[in-house]
Amino acid sequence: MKNEYDFSRAERGKFYRPNARLRLPVYLDQQALRFVMAIAERRKKDVSAVASELIKSDRRIARIIR
Repeated sequence: MKNEYDFSRAERGKFYRPNARLRLPVYLDQQALRFVMAIAERRKKDVSAVASELIKSDRRIARIIR
């Protein structure tokens, strides 16, 4: 790294996109991944779709318990 950087010609917010949507990766341990993959294969769906469905159902259960 340099000791100093010149930001005199920098432009604030140049790459900011207010409507940008990030898709962050989710890493599962081996046991959880095998579980989700087995469901995905049986339903002929994408692993991401199955994981999303499981999370949504857990959220509904959590709301009921509260």
